[in-house]
Amino acid sequence: MSSRIHLPSGWVTFVFTDIEGSTRLAQLLGPGYRPVLAEHRRLLRRTIAATEGAELLTEGDSFFLAFGDAGAALTACLTAQRALREHEWPTPEAAPRVRMGLHTGWAEPRDGEYASPEVHRAARVAAAAHGGQVLCSAATAQHADPLPAGASLLDLGLHRLRGFDDRERLFQLVAAGLELQFPRPRTVDVEAHNLPVQVTSFIGRQAERAELRQLVARHRLVTVLGAGGGGKTRLAVELATDLVEEYPDGVWFVDIASVTDPGLVAFAIAAVLGLRPEPGRPMVDTLVEYAANRRMLIVLDTCDAQPAACADVVTRLLAGGGGVRVLATTREPLALPGEVVWRIPPLSVDPSPDGTESDAVALLLDRTAAARGGRQPDPAESADLRRVVRRLDGLPLAIELAAARLRVLSVGQLAERLDDVLGTLDAGRDDPPQSSAAEVPAVGRGARAATADDDQPERSARTAIERHLTMQATVTWSYRTLGPRAARLLRWLAVFAGPVDLDTVEWLLGDDPLDPLSVLVDKSLVLAEPHASGYTYRMLDPIRAYAARRLVEAGEEQDARNRHVAWSAHALEQAHLGADGQPVTLSLYALDPLAGELRAALRWCATGGSARIGLRLAGGLEQWWRERGLAREGRLWLFRLYSRIAETGEVIPEGELAAAYHLHSLHAGADGEYAEELRYSQRAEAAARQAGDVGLLARVLAGRAAALVDMGQFAEAERICREVIDWAHDQGVESEALFAVCRLAELLWLRGALDEAAELLGAARPVEAARPVERGRRSVDMLLGMVALARGDLVAAHEHLLAALRSRMNHGFHGRACDTLNAIAVRCAVGGAPLTAARLFGAAQATRASLRSTPGIYDAYWTQQQVALRRVLGDATFDEAYGEGAEFGLDEAVALALGVEHPDLAADSARFAGRAGAGVPRQSAGAADRHSEHA
Repeated sequence: MSSRIHLPSGWVTFVFTDIEGSTRLAQLLGPGYRPVLAEHRRLLRRTIAATEGAELLTEGDSFFLAFGDAGAALTACLTAQRALREHEWPTPEAAPRVRMGLHTGWAEPRDGEYASPEVHRAARVAAAAHGGQVLCSAATAQHADPLPAGASLLDLGLHRLRGFDDRERLFQLVAAGLELQFPRPRTVDVEAHNLPVQVTSFIGRQAERAELRQLVARHRLVTVLGAGGGGKTRLAVELATDLVEEYPDGVWFVDIASVTDPGLVAFAIAAVLGLRPEPGRPMVDTLVEYAANRRMLIVLDTCDAQPAACADVVTRLLAGGGGVRVLATTREPLALPGEVVWRIPPLSVDPSPDGTESDAVALLLDRTAAARGGRQPDPAESADLRRVVRRLDGLPLAIELAAARLRVLSVGQLAERLDDVLGTLDAGRDDPPQSSAAEVPAVGRGARAATADDDQPERSARTAIERHLTMQATVTWSYRTLGPRAARLLRWLAVFAGPVDLDTVEWLLGDDPLDPLSVLVDKSLVLAEPHASGYTYRMLDPIRAYAARRLVEAGEEQDARNRHVAWSAHALEQAHLGADGQPVTLSLYALDPLAGELRAALRWCATGGSARIGLRLAGGLEQWWRERGLAREGRLWLFRLYSRIAETGEVIPEGELAAAYHLHSLHAGADGEYAEELRYSQRAEAAARQAGDVGLLARVLAGRAAALVDMGQFAEAERICREVIDWAHDQGVESEALFAVCRLAELLWLRGALDEAAELLGAARPVEAARPVERGRRSVDMLLGMVALARGDLVAAHEHLLAALRSRMNHGFHGRACDTLNAIAVRCAVGGAPLTAARLFGAAQATRASLRSTPGIYDAYWTQQQVALRRVLGDATFDEAYGEGAEFGLDEAVALALGVEHPDLAADSARFAGRAGAGVPRQSAGAADRHSEHA
């Protein structure tokens, strides 16, 4: 650089540029690259001279520039990009795509150069750009005043630049003559995907990978079709991993195998995308609206678990926006317009032309070495290795299982045994019903069946069945090597939805399971996975499906699934009991690990078992469904159980029907379906009266008030509550009217009858404490806190509300914790902590939305308090704090609330005022024992 060049000082804007893919461009153009590079330099230097920029360094295809004015630097970059786009290059492929990055910082030149970290930050900003793109830092955006004529800056959000610990907000220069659409900046942020991390190496399939990639690039719906164990999921995940950078809005993996009901497919996809249910709106509508203007790839795995529902959701997604692509794996096509069905072939079994081993042999070698502790098979076994992979038709799961058996067999021994098994399977292929049952799993019954009019050639259909039977040959060989106890255990384990521990296996078998379980683990039919509390055991899905079919064939399904239902009912009962067998405060956290098994048990009850037992299971999950935002799922299961009752004519006692209808009413209210809520409340009352159970009737009638409150009929709800309380007292079942007491206290608080509410709640405290199912909710403390807020007693409000929040979180009542967070926000607003109040309001609303929870009776009050708080803080400050809170997780919001400082005990506190009212002593009297109750 010439010493006569003036270097700016003070606020300096540094610019770095280079040609994206310059090495590839040089290789492509050969000798023609040098004139292209020279012309690129000429155009940039002409721009620099016109905008008074200083050229500090030119090396290869890169420039390092300095400007004393940020606006002039952006103008130079804009002019340069336009000049590069408008220039006539030798060929379109020869046009260099130049990326540019700018950053402004304080710097002083020394000895003709800058030694400043601001230079490095500018270089990292440029490295984040794509060819044709101009990126700048927030500092440059701030100092660029004015911007170039007709230009604007697009906020790309916060990004972590390589080598810097903090995050930098990046902006893209937008103007006529510049490209607008680019992938995400090339920063070190986590890629936008949720693809599962693989623990084993991916072997082979290079040609298939390339072919499938081209299909996904050209078509919006590509279905990878093949038999179970053919490697569909693994190939789809590997391909999706390669495509992450091509989809700026992410690549998202959704496991449909874990979806237990067709109505929940859209919810599963939405959960992966981080979408929250919206009251009164179908989830698929929310999903389609979100995806409409985004460019993303959705990998739907195991669509054959819910084929019709997957087809419906995919149709809506593809019709809603042009940027969405779907890569599906399944055993049968979705049969949708525009669908490209790509059948996954077996791994190649023939050596490559260059003499290297085939993909199938390479996979078997890799997995055998792992199974034998890293020891590779003997070279003399090469011929037998090829025999094995040929007999297995190159199917990945079969090869994985074969490798596991090579721990105890030589390759030759395995090859001989496979010969025997294949001969047995060939002899059984003339049984069409059995082949059909093997081909189509039970969960796929809703899919379109093949007919004589289908256009597939008979040879293709026959080949598909043969491939499937070859897969069955491997699994059947494993199964037929089992002794009677191990075979029975494998069949019966198929009824479990997920991993199980040793005690559960022992309970299922009714005998010491160690020997047969060890056999299953050794034969890779069951996976043993270590955890802190011990090992758990699970089957891969294809093996579980095979075992389930064997269970049916053995005539044991009814017994095994009823046994599983009994286990589920027992586990649900144990969640309500302590180690001494006595009832303990219900913790919904104890139900979370049981959810998968309870859903599987409910499925059997709704399809082949007892609907009566299913209703009992649904009742045990009553609060869990609502507090986890799954009231809609609870309603779906109840509807299915009603259908089962109608189908079988099973006699259900009126009391149990009343309990189910009451549960349904509560779910409907939580789901915002108020007409349905009232309808099932009325059915519950009729059934309860028929049953003659006064305690049940008291609970049902109290539930009627909830429906009336949800519909805004407060006076009628108050009348019902008073009648229920009086009636329950006359019948000697006062404790069953606790819900009516709490609902009446809410209504009294709402209309300002605070003394009556406090007296009512004081009497209700021991009732709540004596009921294990309710006491973890601490509804009385919550309501006493609301009364104290209305009275202006911050000390009492603080103590009651924090006691309620601790208990609700300790016992898993997340939905109710949102109300308590809102109440503590009001306490903070009144107590002089408005920013904390706004954050808590934001956190509570975000959590409530994620749980799809209706606002309830407090909605107007929370809104009123937020309006008042907004006036105190001003719109900007309130919105900022509210937004910060909305980013909190529930645990973080609770920690903030519990950290609120206790208000000073003022001499004129209501707690120490004259106790003229009957309700006040009850509140203070309970203060000393609240912690012991909580413990």
